[in-house]
Amino acid sequence: MMIYQFLEAARERFTQEISFQSKDKDISLAKALLYIAAEDEAFLALNREIDSHMLHNERRDLSSPSDAEEWDYVEAMPLAGKNISEWLSELDAIAKQVEAELVSREIGCDLVEVLEAVNKVLFELRGFKRSSIVTDSKCSYLHFVLSSGCASAILLSVIYIEVCRRLNLTIVGSRVGEDFLIWPPTGNPEELFKVTSGHSLFGVVNGKCVDDPRSKASDINSNSLLGLDIATNRDIIGIALANLMRIYWKRASRKNYGLMLTSPLRSVHKADEKFNKNDGVNVPLLRPQELRLAIMASQRLLILQPHNWSLRRDYGMMLYYSREYEEAVQELSICMAFAPEEEAEVLEPFVEKLHLMRLESSWKSLEKKGRLAVP
Repeated sequence: MMIYQFLEAARERFTQEISFQSKDKDISLAKALLYIAAEDEAFLALNREIDSHMLHNERRDLSSPSDAEEWDYVEAMPLAGKNISEWLSELDAIAKQVEAELVSREIGCDLVEVLEAVNKVLFELRGFKRSSIVTDSKCSYLHFVLSSGCASAILLSVIYIEVCRRLNLTIVGSRVGEDFLIWPPTGNPEELFKVTSGHSLFGVVNGKCVDDPRSKASDINSNSLLGLDIATNRDIIGIALANLMRIYWKRASRKNYGLMLTSPLRSVHKADEKFNKNDGVNVPLLRPQELRLAIMASQRLLILQPHNWSLRRDYGMMLYYSREYEEAVQELSICMAFAPEEEAEVLEPFVEKLHLMRLESSWKSLEKKGRLAVP
């Protein structure tokens, strides 16, 4: 399977995994996140192949560039030395390690003891920890986290959920402010907040955010826990994708300090600002590889939430920054149909401007072709 085909196949696998024809409980968080990683790794491999061919052509080297990477099927692609099935087996191995820890303690099925065993294996024996570098994209890919132990907060929660699922222990989660908190449903939530050796089980599982007074997570107690909205598996995948999109957008726009996805909407909406035919030239230059990875994350988010107008707006804006004006017009026009009236009014003048930029881009392309055709 060539890389172009592989990119499509990985996206198709992801789409099948999170399909709305499936029950949410049947969705595998691990599989969905590994398909995301496989597609992104294939995209990077494609870029390496293109660079190799360009370098070969520039040097006019007589030797052929190295063969392109190929895999027979998505699950066969190596991610940090293992394929998808092997990474799923790694989660199985962690669960078996927890079982062995419980056997060694001669402990039955007491909830607190099981959680303590999971914590010991993950945080002490395996050394998993939350990354303090918010722009490190590697910590947002499941295979890298399983390999290195360094994880974004949401990925560590996913591993915790997946390991406990293999132990027949249900773990639920909810978004609280900027944090995602997880815990086991229990008729006695007080036991999760009981402080032992300076920490509660809830604190060990969810990290420093529960002790940070600046975080909404620090306000959660045994009573308020019961009132939280439980996230679905699709919600959790969406949170992971939103984090990935945000990271790649920040990296793509690093040289344009303070640039936001919606910055052009604010500027074009000023009453005294008129369309300038050279505006297309003034689209900020962003790092193309990181921008494309952000776009790919955005596309997957829209598969999960096709009617979310703000996600579609963000996707359309990234297409604008990528100078894909026709596609941007299409997506932002769809967005206007779903958006609240006040948001649609902000989008409308920008979409009109984008129409003109698209036409101008087409004219320039035709003029260039016409000049090339003159003998």
